[in-house]
Amino acid sequence: MLKVENLHKSYQVGKTTYEVLKGVSLEVKKGEFVAVMGASGSGKTTLLNCISCYIPVDRGQITLGGQPLAKLGEDALAEIRNQKLGFVFQDFLLLDGLTVRENILLPAIIGGSAEAAEEERADQLCQVFGISAIRDKYPAEISGGEKQRTAVARALINQPLLILADEPTGNLDSKSSRAVIDTFRQAKETLGATIFMVTHDSFAASFCDRVVILRDGVVWRTLEKGSGDRAAFQDLLLDSIREMGRE
Repeated sequence: MLKVENLHKSYQVGKTTYEVLKGVSLEVKKGEFVAVMGASGSGKTTLLNCISCYIPVDRGQITLGGQPLAKLGEDALAEIRNQKLGFVFQDFLLLDGLTVRENILLPAIIGGSAEAAEEERADQLCQVFGISAIRDKYPAEISGGEKQRTAVARALINQPLLILADEPTGNLDSKSSRAVIDTFRQAKETLGATIFMVTHDSFAASFCDRVVILRDGVVWRTLEKGSGDRAAFQDLLLDSIREMGRE
């Protein structure tokens, strides 16, 4: 579904070049829930921005659904972002003047395809994620967890190939964080969604199928959950993070 090969990205500040990504390679298969973890400055956000085509790469290849993205023009990239990628952000980014249902439909409206089928899908997503009762309310009238579930439903309205989630539990308490992660798991299990999540939260990451740990712009380690339980996987993540810190 997503393939990143030997990705390099640097930034120029004055006469100084800062290399952020130094040959990152990874793959996310269809229906997987994969997290990226790492300390501040490890390259997590830059990697996400490269995959979402918001910043150009220096060299390397990003392939989404078999389509290389590097040489596409801005119009083609805009279509990719609207039709093949779904986005979930830390700060929700819901429009205050739109209802929950209207916010969910927003990508379809922007893409010019908000017709009966999309409206029916919005209602189905509300039902799947348990927000049907609030679909006519406005963002100011709902909780943080409800806002994030709305954001996940919005990300799925165009049936994208991949959902990109940037610290989706960063602004939430533990109860709301668990509700959001359960929403991602439900999207994966019920709707077959493929999710790539950047997070600093080992609890959230422990629900994923696989966790990629970045360190100084390279993949330091990849951990598979396998058939083990969630708590054991979280312990493994924490042990790896402590080991990385000692090194």
